Amino acid sequence: MTARFDQASAEAAEARGDWATAIALVSEFAECYSRDPYRHNAHLWHMDLLAKAGLLRDLVDRAEIDVHARRHLDRFLYEEGHDGVLRERAQRGDKTALYLLVRLLHDRGGPAAAMQAIADIDVNDTYAIKLALRSQSNW
Repeated sequence: MTARFDQASAEAAEARGDWATAIALVSEFAECYSRDPYRHNAHLWHMDLLAKAGLLRDLVDRAEIDVHARRHLDRFLYEEGHDGVLRERAQRGDKTALYLLVRLLHDRGGPAAAMQAIADIDVNDTYAIKLALRSQSNW
């Protein structure tokens, strides 16, 4: 029999920055694509905790097979301004990385910088082009 999920303890551990405890508590209950929405939400929370804890290697490893880990990793890279890593991921076919790279480059250098990245990676991606041409106030 599985122990009950102690969400309050996990939240308290997260609040005090005790990543190991928070991750241990949440990961034990988490289940990707579970029919139980609480387990699925715990999975998303688990990915968020890994990013907050700076456990990027764990996210990278999981990103190969877990779309949620991939998205959390890409979001972390965007928020930290790691355009080079986002570019590498986008060149390997990660569309989320491409869109976040376009947004990052647009913020830094305007539409021309974003369009150059699209030309280098996937000139036919119409959504990326729309993002590149969007004004910053429309994000």
